[in-house]
Amino acid sequence: MTESPTDPAASRPTVKLRPGKGRRLSQGAPWAYADEIAMDRRTKALEPGSLVRLVEGDRVLGLAAFNGQSQLAARLIDPDPEAEIGPDWFAARLGAALRLREAFHDAPFYRLVHAEGDGFPGLVIDRFGEAVVVQPNAAWIERCLPDLLAGLEAVLAPATVVISATSRARRLEGLETRLEVLGRPLDGPVEVAMNGAVYLADLAGGQKTGLYFDQRGNHAAAAALASGRDVLDVFTHVGGFGLACIAGGAARAVAVDSSEPALALAAEAARRMGVTDRFETRAGDAFDALRAAAEAGERYGMVICDPPAFAPHKGALEAGLRAYARLARLAAPLVEPEGWLVLCSCSGAVSAEAFREACTGGIGAAGRQAALVLSGRAGPDHPQHMALPETGYLKALTFRMQP
Repeated sequence: MTESPTDPAASRPTVKLRPGKGRRLSQGAPWAYADEIAMDRRTKALEPGSLVRLVEGDRVLGLAAFNGQSQLAARLIDPDPEAEIGPDWFAARLGAALRLREAFHDAPFYRLVHAEGDGFPGLVIDRFGEAVVVQPNAAWIERCLPDLLAGLEAVLAPATVVISATSRARRLEGLETRLEVLGRPLDGPVEVAMNGAVYLADLAGGQKTGLYFDQRGNHAAAAALASGRDVLDVFTHVGGFGLACIAGGAARAVAVDSSEPALALAAEAARRMGVTDRFETRAGDAFDALRAAAEAGERYGMVICDPPAFAPHKGALEAGLRAYARLARLAAPLVEPEGWLVLCSCSGAVSAEAFREACTGGIGAAGRQAALVLSGRAGPDHPQHMALPETGYLKALTFRMQP
């Protein structure tokens, strides 16, 4: 194997857990927080992203990536503390991730790497045919980026690599943000076919990687129930649920989002699908749009709300739950009797139970009754780490509204 010149195995430092700490590590989680680390002067001086031997007393836990500037200070990346981290190491793990996706998808459009779920803490890669979007959200990935790209070339040989280093997580790691396109230049949005619909993904200028693959299965479930109905898709992004429902036979879809560029892509996708007469876009704040629809007396056979994370961290949990309840309260009155209400959350800090309670509370506050009939999650290209419930971040609840 080719060893990374920045972190040769023979000279790796040792980082120790404080006595009695590391409870989550002992339960299988791949993390140790800053207050669980013995932060002596030598440890504090380590460069962010350094590869270290992580130990607890006399027990070696494995090879970890260390960043003393981050609350999430140590991330286990290999059980072998002497593992050589270079192009071959990345290629082997990327190959395993690719084989998982190929077991479920017959077209090269999916999340290729889902951070801890694929053994790459802090890394996300989405594949769009001959292009990939790489989100290096941790200091060790930034440090090892040349080796990662070499491994990616060996496994996929993508024509275009977009380095989308713009996430909030990078700021928490003390990293600067940037956007870079390597290889063949992009000549516009990438067309993606899913569930019979067409989507346009702006890989360099859109939100995150340009498209949310995680909702693929939930789009299909909603589309199966939408036939012949009018659909209101709130927080649609580039067409999301709305275009899938149109492809599934919905009579009409109204797509709401605050981003006019995203709505322009949704409208263009509808044009390519030949359904512009059945697809309407509305730009504006989602909560305002729901209130305006109610004041206008609008009713729909299906209303879908797929907002951004209202609780991106535990500190925002209570405010986030109130926002989810308010969204349900505003959306429920717009659903026809025996219609469908689909409510989603991508907040890792919100448990499935807490989200369900917020939704049912909001529906009840609107004076409506409903039965929960479907519970969805992210697809198999978003594998969950078995010791990290928060990696099962996506929740999609489908309610059948009572008469």
